[in-house]
Amino acid sequence: MKGFTAADVPDLAGKCVMVTGANTGIGFEAAKVLAARHARVLLACRSEDRASAAMDAIRREVPAADLAFVALDQADLESVRACAAQIADEPRLDVLLNNAGVMFPPLTRTAQGHELQFGVNHLGTFALTGLLLPKLTQSPGARVVVTASLAHWSGDIKWDDLDAHRSYERGKRYSDSKLMNLLFAHELDRRLRAAGSPVSAMACHPGVAATELVRHLPWIARATWPIVNLLLNTPAQGAWPALQAATDSGAQPGGYYGPRGFRGTRGDSGLSPRSKASREDALAERLWKVSVEMTGIDPDFAAR
Repeated sequence: MKGFTAADVPDLAGKCVMVTGANTGIGFEAAKVLAARHARVLLACRSEDRASAAMDAIRREVPAADLAFVALDQADLESVRACAAQIADEPRLDVLLNNAGVMFPPLTRTAQGHELQFGVNHLGTFALTGLLLPKLTQSPGARVVVTASLAHWSGDIKWDDLDAHRSYERGKRYSDSKLMNLLFAHELDRRLRAAGSPVSAMACHPGVAATELVRHLPWIARATWPIVNLLLNTPAQGAWPALQAATDSGAQPGGYYGPRGFRGTRGDSGLSPRSKASREDALAERLWKVSVEMTGIDPDFAAR
């Protein structure tokens, strides 16, 4: 059976999609395809200059693209709140594609003092999604997509040291944050269904693709990356699972999409295996409660 690629994205005229981290890599490639399929695309990025450059690049290939910049820094919850407030002025929002993330940085803290990978990859995603749920609820069939990673398989959340005050191993903390992404998508979908919401939640992963996330890798890994790239997904191919979760009429609420090729690293997109831990209700509920406490945001599931 054929998997999903960019060629399978349907016409999206009249739809509005917000893509976080859309100025580069997988987010950029997803935004370009969505624009080519006639969606209005909101590029949520930290830098307006980089977002403008990305929009110019998209318009060179899609001259009629309907694009707009939205300021978003997921390392600052005040920026997340301001972003959500700006989206309130949009006529509609049909898809929130949570793509922004960081990988393997030196120990760094968010504006609120959280370890950066935990703060950006999970708390920022949780907060933005929670704040935008009322807007999404206004669009029948709206979707939330959360980007996880193959790295989630080795995730083991350190509940007594979420902000890395005792120890910090950048690779392990990244894996933990990606497990959190899947647990969040799992619990979000469960709560949406229980509330009878018209919104559905799904997750995806890009396999292994060449993106700017590798900028924090040790120099020896960065030096060999171009050779490794020859065997793996391009950013455009890495965007296929996100595009499937965001647009495929056959995508399953609560589903997890990724490459179907060698060990999930490359190829066209379809349902992807996930760890047992990423499906544990107790872990998902625990993470949800901690996230509400740390962000001060308690998502509203009331159907409207």
